[in-house]
Amino acid sequence: MDVRAIRRDFPILERTFHGKPLVYLDSAATSQKPRSVIEAEQDFYTRLNANVHRGVYALSEEATDAYESARTRVARFLHASAPEEVVFVRGTTEAINDISLSLSRGFLSRGDRVITTVMEHHSNIVPWHQLREHPGIDLQFVDIDEDGRLKMDDYDRLLTRSTKVVTLTHVSNVLGTVNPIREIADRAHDVGALVVVDAAQSAPHRPVDVQALGADLVAFSGHKTLGPTGIGVLWGRAELLAKLPPAQGGGEMIREVHQTSVGYREPPGRFEAGTPNIAGAHGLARALDYLEGVGWDELRSHERSLARRARERAEAAFGPRLKIFGPADDSAREAVLSFQLDGVHPHDVASLLDAEGIAVRSGHHCAQPLMERLGVPALTRASPYLYNTVEEVDALFDGLIKVDRFFSKATPSSAPPADHPRASPV
Repeated sequence: MDVRAIRRDFPILERTFHGKPLVYLDSAATSQKPRSVIEAEQDFYTRLNANVHRGVYALSEEATDAYESARTRVARFLHASAPEEVVFVRGTTEAINDISLSLSRGFLSRGDRVITTVMEHHSNIVPWHQLREHPGIDLQFVDIDEDGRLKMDDYDRLLTRSTKVVTLTHVSNVLGTVNPIREIADRAHDVGALVVVDAAQSAPHRPVDVQALGADLVAFSGHKTLGPTGIGVLWGRAELLAKLPPAQGGGEMIREVHQTSVGYREPPGRFEAGTPNIAGAHGLARALDYLEGVGWDELRSHERSLARRARERAEAAFGPRLKIFGPADDSAREAVLSFQLDGVHPHDVASLLDAEGIAVRSGHHCAQPLMERLGVPALTRASPYLYNTVEEVDALFDGLIKVDRFFSKATPSSAPPADHPRASPV
């Protein structure tokens, strides 16, 4: 894998901050975009821009072809049975909100159980909390062990015939834990529950084969997968999508509307109300081409080498004073490195690293139940990707050594210099 050649495809990596080259280590929040994706969106607006499915003129038909070709491309990426199982949404957050709303209209009722986990992103907690308030579902959480893995015994305890939905992340955005989706899906199906998977953190790093996962509904976000912002995917089994009511109403998703009745289109159209992000879908298709062109094995090997280097530098520079959370076994996790440096608040770590041109994330990472479970207010997170180098990992730890020295010399009343504003708490 030629990382230097890959970096040349990402124009933003040529930028400097505070007089230093950008070291971008926040890909778990959003990935950078290769030129092919940027050019694909430009191509749509300069050559294809028209609304889809509505016009009988040639330009609209070309736009529709591009949009539906993107759907076919995503279906191939997910190993879906048919393109009609792919619904375009804004992202994973909208997908899970749509799922929860749709299920609340006839599938879920008061007292039905939904099982999630303490490691979830808020996107896979808040929509279910809203159903706890109305119509009154029983929302339960699976705990984690000290290594950051799900306690499978909790599923044995919580999975009953009253369980209607089991929802969980494929990969934790904080711990990097890769969850055993197939095993959990098989257990859930044994009691008649649907399985909803948040694949936002797995789709950028590993094959997401919906057939192999055994889930019923899977969502991921384009912007974490080298694609544009504002485009995402909800995949669902064809027979399930055919039964579910739409979560949103408006144009595009209807077959006919009268004063006394409404008829909806067949999936996926019934779940795509309003004008979709056509350019975003066009860009996402190019992003998947790029990502798969790199190769999953090559990407996996590269990311493991970066994670291994990070652990070596952490141990050598800090020993037990720097704790990396999540499984110690690299085969059980992705290269998401959330850590705590003794004596330094994560926001201060991120702020001082920014002065070195190094971009990392600090805060609760939209996972407050997990922070509570870990007993920390916040963590610093570095999330390398295909365009990062070993030298950039070294730059991160060289920067952390500077941060540590700064705070070791500081008095209790000292604060970061005025030109190092604190990072956002979220």
